[in-house]
Amino acid sequence: MATATNGVNVQALLEAREVLKGAPEAAQFTWRASSTWREGVHSTTTVQKFFGLGEERSHKEESVFEADHPEVFAAEDNGITPIEFLLVGLAGCLTAGVASVAQNRGIQLHSVRSTVEGRHDIRGILGADSDVRNGFTDIKVTFAIDADASKQEIEALVAQSQKRSAVFDALTNPTDVTVEVA
Repeated sequence: MATATNGVNVQALLEAREVLKGAPEAAQFTWRASSTWREGVHSTTTVQKFFGLGEERSHKEESVFEADHPEVFAAEDNGITPIEFLLVGLAGCLTAGVASVAQNRGIQLHSVRSTVEGRHDIRGILGADSDVRNGFTDIKVTFAIDADASKQEIEALVAQSQKRSAVFDALTNPTDVTVEVA
C-alpha cells in the first residue's frame, strides 16, 4: 500500500482509540458555544473552551461567528443564518472524515470538495403554516473527490466518513436538547 500524505495523523487517532477503549470516562467531551445578541436578529457566537480527557481545555484561539439573516428577511445580513451553520458543520465534518479515512487506507487525495444544500420552507418559522416544519425538509451532500483511487474506493471513503461523522449523527438521530433560563 502506498503512503498517503493527506496531513492527517491517523496513527495518533488509532492510538487514542485504543487508549479510550479502556478509559471511557476520558472520552466524555463537552463542547461549548456562547452567543451574545447584538441588534435585530444579529448575534455573535464565540467558541474556545471545552472539556475533554478529564479536564478543562481551550482551542489555540477563540473563534468568532456572526449570525444574522439576509436582507430579504428585512435584516442587516451581518452573517450567515443559524441554520446555515448546520450545513457548515456537516460539510466540515464529512470532509474531514474523508481525509482521515483516506489517510488510514493509504489513498492519496488531490482535492476534496463537498457541497451541502438544505431545503427549507420558511413558512414554518414565520408561523404562516403550522403544518410546515421549522427546520430543513431535506439535506443533500455532493462530493467531488480527485484521488488515486477507484470510484468504488472513493464511494467507500465517503460512506465511512458518513458512518463516523458526529454532525451527520446529530442531524439524523434524535438528540436530547434542554433549554433553560438562568
